[in-house]
Amino acid sequence: MKLGYYPGCSLEGTAKEFDHSLREVLKLLEIDLEEINDWSCCGASSAHTTSHLLSVALPALNLIQAAKQGLEDVVAPCAACFNRLVASQHEMKYDEKIRTKVEHLIEDKFVDVTKVVNIIQLFQKIGVEKIKEKIKVDLSELKLACYYGCLLVRPNDLLHFDDEENPKMMEELITACGAKAVEWNLKTECCGAAHSIARTDIVEKLCKNILDDAVDHKADMIVVACPMCHSNLDMRQRNISRHYTAHRQTPVIYLSQLIGIAMGIDFAKLGLNLHFINPVPLLEKKILKEAVL
Repeated sequence: MKLGYYPGCSLEGTAKEFDHSLREVLKLLEIDLEEINDWSCCGASSAHTTSHLLSVALPALNLIQAAKQGLEDVVAPCAACFNRLVASQHEMKYDEKIRTKVEHLIEDKFVDVTKVVNIIQLFQKIGVEKIKEKIKVDLSELKLACYYGCLLVRPNDLLHFDDEENPKMMEELITACGAKAVEWNLKTECCGAAHSIARTDIVEKLCKNILDDAVDHKADMIVVACPMCHSNLDMRQRNISRHYTAHRQTPVIYLSQLIGIAMGIDFAKLGLNLHFINPVPLLEKKILKEAVL
């Protein structure tokens, strides 16, 4: 199976373990990735606060390139990239005025032939049964809180992905890997996203609430599918611990890493050593058959 791939900026920088772990897992699942040639930034959280035209044009440029390569399906692992690509595609398809302006700006024609999916949709498309066939590690003692955040599920009428208040698709994948998915309250609450630099105080409070709720519901770790969410929930825990001495540090890992752990992929290849809160000690204690270290 061949699939188009839009890594986006984060997966080549601060979230490179997301990229590495996804590639390792898809290799075992016999999925070939074809990266969009000469891809560029989608604008993420900054473009649409600066210029609406730019926020549509930047993702459209990548969609046009994907169409030229004949890529009918493209996975965008970053939730922000996924959200912006789908939003741009919708506007280019249904708003003739904005499409005309964008095509004039980028000097190219838009053709709507590419379906953009996020990482959860990708694994659902591959199928839980195929994933189960590759499982080598017993994760039955591991309790996980699945965190979706804002951008994977909203706006629902545009993304058409799961229930925007109580999504379940990630839990289905976690269960297929043999782990237990806990029920909790804040799986779709905002972590503060791009306010991480400008308003660290707000992001810290939001992240503390999310982390506390996961722990209160007996989660050992949190599983995410968004680089920004991971950055906030993982990196901000040191500050949270300084300000709230009772805070229990909780590992935060990507969905692709969790699936890779279940498949027995080398921890280093999955990038588990790159997180601020090291998940390895907990994993070594919880998994019943160790993956190769």
